[in-house]
Amino acid sequence: MKIKLVYLFSLGIVMSNPLFSQVIAEVAKDAKDTIVFADPDNSDNRDFIDVLHHIFRQHEHKHGIAPLTPKEKYHLSLVPAVGYTLQTGFAGIVSANLAYFNDSGKNAKISSISTSITYSQYSQTIVPLVADIWTKNNKFNFISDNRYIEYPSSIFGLGGRYDPNKGHTIDFSGLKFHQTILTAVSQDLYVGFGLYYDKFWNIKVLDTPTRRINTVINRELGSVEKAVGLALRVLYDSRSNQINATNGWYINAVLRDNHTFMGSDSNWRSLLIDIRKYIHFPANSRNVLAFWSLNWMTLNGSPPYLILPSTGWDDQYNTGRGYIQGRFRGKNMYYFETEYRFRISRNGLIGGVLFGNVQNFSGELSSEYAHLLPGYGTGLRIKLNKHSGANLCIDYGFGQNGSRGVFVNLGEVF
Repeated sequence: MKIKLVYLFSLGIVMSNPLFSQVIAEVAKDAKDTIVFADPDNSDNRDFIDVLHHIFRQHEHKHGIAPLTPKEKYHLSLVPAVGYTLQTGFAGIVSANLAYFNDSGKNAKISSISTSITYSQYSQTIVPLVADIWTKNNKFNFISDNRYIEYPSSIFGLGGRYDPNKGHTIDFSGLKFHQTILTAVSQDLYVGFGLYYDKFWNIKVLDTPTRRINTVINRELGSVEKAVGLALRVLYDSRSNQINATNGWYINAVLRDNHTFMGSDSNWRSLLIDIRKYIHFPANSRNVLAFWSLNWMTLNGSPPYLILPSTGWDDQYNTGRGYIQGRFRGKNMYYFETEYRFRISRNGLIGGVLFGNVQNFSGELSSEYAHLLPGYGTGLRIKLNKHSGANLCIDYGFGQNGSRGVFVNLGEVF
């Protein structure tokens, strides 16, 4: 097993992204390490690792730092980095990732375990522990998504009882414990079950709203919220690269059923349907047209407020570029986004994107969300590893009523 320490002092949001576990494993590898291929013809491509090797080639040779090779089964990387979002401001992070193969076969999928500690400009603490484990012959897939957060955050439109364009800041601690096991039923198709546990506590108002609004917030949220339930999950994934897809389909459906006898505050059921499609456009080019549909619906009952479908609260925290996390919330969320990804430099080091999205919320929280809520923008892509396709994504997005901001990610947004 080889350990690499990677210093990534760039505007990269690496906190709390499940794809980060795979991205960091690839970023940490030498440009000649070809565990995951994004482009079979990359002989003329360049990435950030190539640039570093060119600058520090003599230094590395002097100290005998050798690149990782595909023959090594385990890859451990340690990464200090800087991130930024509208929600967190600037944030410092130290992350560790272990990536490995349980199978030496040609079609073996990479398993990974990652964790990190993040502290933000707004006194937020985020500690995820994410695992994506594949057994031999890809027969079983164990997915574990765990997070602890201390999270001052803005809320909008609570109960529809005051101006939904005016936010109020609350503080809370949160714990997420989502465990799923999937089994293969055919090529690229998996079915399985999971246990989902979410709890928020120490919920309190930080700013000084009117007494009436403060009463509404305390009544709607309380001081503790908890949801516990079982999940049925169906996954179809025909993408050749999960980090930076250029073709194929991704379809993920999760039916979550929560019950008071399991410890949930109330009985409620939700359905999440996540569909993504990728095509080359034009057909003979390396440019990609990507489509994303996310439907997050409450089928019955009333989920706790902080677990309701909301902007930027999907598993990757990536919906709604153009708006701050939590800007819109409701019992049902319908979301669509399309993005056009293209090269700027011929060697693939620099690329760009144009994106547009629209979201719609229905339910009892605010009638203001019953119409379409668009967002749009453009962004820059810097190739971190040409073999995995891992990019540093820097986007500038616009929303309604003057909403705008920088959105940064490692790996593609979807």
